[in-house]
Amino acid sequence: MNTTSSNRRRNTSTPPVSLSPSEMGKMPPQAIEMEESVLGALMIEKDAFATVADLLRPDSFYKNQNRLVYEAIAALALNELPIDVLSVAEKLKSLNTLEQAGGVVYITELTRKVASTAHLRYHAQIVAQKATARELIRMAAEIEELGYDETQDVEDLMQKAEADIFEISQRTQKRDVTQIDPVISEAFARMRKAGQNEGNISGIPSGFTALDKITSGWQKSDLIIIAARPAMGKTAFVLSMAKNIAVNYRIPVAMFSLEMSNVQLVNRLIMNVCEIEGDKIKNGKLTKDEWRQLEHKVTELMGAPIYVDDTPSLSVFELRSKARKLVREHKVELIIIDYLQLMNASGMNFGSREQEVSIISRNLKALAKELDIPIIALSQLNRNLEQRGGTGMEGKKPQLSDLRESGAIEQDADMVCFIHRPEYYKIYSDEKEGKDLRGLGQIIVAKHRNGATDDVWLKFRHKFAKFQNENEKSDDDEMLPQPEQTGYMSIGSKMNPDGAQLANTSYTDNRPLDDNGVPF
Repeated sequence: MNTTSSNRRRNTSTPPVSLSPSEMGKMPPQAIEMEESVLGALMIEKDAFATVADLLRPDSFYKNQNRLVYEAIAALALNELPIDVLSVAEKLKSLNTLEQAGGVVYITELTRKVASTAHLRYHAQIVAQKATARELIRMAAEIEELGYDETQDVEDLMQKAEADIFEISQRTQKRDVTQIDPVISEAFARMRKAGQNEGNISGIPSGFTALDKITSGWQKSDLIIIAARPAMGKTAFVLSMAKNIAVNYRIPVAMFSLEMSNVQLVNRLIMNVCEIEGDKIKNGKLTKDEWRQLEHKVTELMGAPIYVDDTPSLSVFELRSKARKLVREHKVELIIIDYLQLMNASGMNFGSREQEVSIISRNLKALAKELDIPIIALSQLNRNLEQRGGTGMEGKKPQLSDLRESGAIEQDADMVCFIHRPEYYKIYSDEKEGKDLRGLGQIIVAKHRNGATDDVWLKFRHKFAKFQNENEKSDDDEMLPQPEQTGYMSIGSKMNPDGAQLANTSYTDNRPLDDNGVPF
């Protein structure tokens, strides 16, 4: 056979298949000598286990014999028993793993391989890092295998990958103990800053004066839950607040809307700021005066540091990634989530929805702490409130036990607030205080980890889905409809989580109209 024909055959042959690291014979990351040094030091130095207990687990050790020895050492430490060659050998014997661990000879040799115990923690960190690298390789191989499976949904696969990486990062994330002096300095600095602010607001002001007096503003690293039954105005409340924070105070705010699209959300903001009814915003049937009002007032929103994301069925891991980017690139100081029960923790297995909600709320709190910003999450209340008996305003007042999947949410939240509008239940006056409740919403601070609990009243203008301070004047203050004339508007919820479709009934007003169809 001549050389030319041989080359031709080689050029037309199938290209070599690329091999994974394991197929090419690469050894997994490991540090056997470090493992042996750590184990030897633990059996020589008294109380050495406390130095590495937060870094190492049995599966941190690559060599099976070393893993078994560490398990015995950890068991002795847990029972506050002495740790040395004899006690470790006896513990392994009681566990029937002495021979698998190499016997007494191997355990004795471990202590001879210790040059110094001075660098124990450094050696333990290397062992832990190698274990993390092996875990990442294992995870990547699993994702690679699933990636070749055409029955797998790519979105589910991406969320699984993100969930696995998040789980590893949570295990390996450590924070050193801090001596109290710098913490005191930071606390004093925040107190001085709060003292310089008008109204002694130390956190992010909501723009609602009475509420800010209770909270001193939304505080850094806090998880705040705002809950209500459908049609109470949860979205209206946080949109009114987002407008106050971003437009009035120029503080960047991010809002994750799992139920509404970005356009629907912005339409609600336009209703709020321009004070034009929702139906007219949707159908564009505005009078000339209303068009002028719209064009004039909408400029308040232009350039406002409000960032919206309408990703449906957002996972807590996607939120974490996006939140970090928003804080890093746009200096966002407050995150709002509408609403918690529509989130998921894809990529992780749960026995029940309550367990999944528990993971979500716990991770929201961890995220608020990590980013050092307040996170506000809206939440639904269960139907117990509707079925509860009692007369007057207190009968339908929300309680902490009314939270859906309440145990985890109530435990993780630094603050829980309820929105209650007695007018919705046809309760028009507070007989005890003689207060007219038409057009009012009650904000109930039911849990406040770092402060007082109390109730405040806000004005609710349902035509514009807008909350504002109770003493703030508006054009329709003198024209409140009588109770029998009052209609109700259910804005924003596509579906009641309990399964019932909500009706959208428009606000009705029997006031006389001018030539343009606008009430006098």
